[in-house]
Parts: sequence; C-alpha cells; structure tokens
Amino acid sequence: MENIDKEGMYKNIINIIKGTVIAIIITLIGLLIFATVLTYTDVGEETIKPVIIVITAISILIGSGISTRKIKKMGLVNGGIVGLIYILLIYITSSITGSGFALNMYSAMMLGASVIAGILGGIIGVNMKK
Repeated sequence: MENIDKEGMYKNIINIIKGTVIAIIITLIGLLIFATVLTYTDVGEETIKPVIIVITAISILIGSGISTRKIKKMGLVNGGIVGLIYILLIYITSSITGSGFALNMYSAMMLGASVIAGILGGIIGVNMKK
C-alpha cells in the first residue's frame, strides 16, 4: 500500500477551505459595494448579472490564488476545487433560502466562470513568489 502523506493532505484541505472562505468574504464585500452603487446611482439593473459574474470570478481567482500559494503544487486541480466548492455552496445556500435551484444558461455561466477562475488563480498562486 502506498505511503500517503496524511499531514500534507490535511494541510491541503485546510488551505482549500481557507481559499473558499476568503473568496466568499471578498464576494460579500464586492456585492455590498455594488448594492450601494445601485442604490445611489443611475446604474441600471441590467448590469446585475454581469457584475455578479465578474465579482464571483475575481473573488474565486483571489481565493484560489491564496490557497494554492501555500500548497505550492497542483494549482490547477486545487484552484478548480476552490471554484467548485464555492459555487456549490452558493447554489446550496440559494436553494435553502428559497431562491430555488435552477439549471439554466446563467447558472452554467456561473459554474464555468467559477471553475475557470479557480484554475487560473491556482496556477497563479502556485507560481507566485513569497
């Protein structure tokens, strides 16, 4: 049987969770700022979906970059996992709060943007110097 580095795997999981939490916090801050802009300016409501996708992607990019920076390996996979966990948490939360769980073009775009942003952030994070 292979010798599995349990401590390394544990640290990897912890860093993925930290990256996901960081991404969610950045998203909440970004959405709060955007909500303020929507309230006090003439920005139209048609900008909501594209801005949410951008805020989500940037948040995941930063969160996965931070998480893989400490891992220093498999940035593509670990970053993608951060993006996937993030988007699954968002969809589970929206289903529980009553928004319903619907698979449509917008949710497919969110899923794609989340995983791609996670992968890119993971690649960037692994290659960052301290």
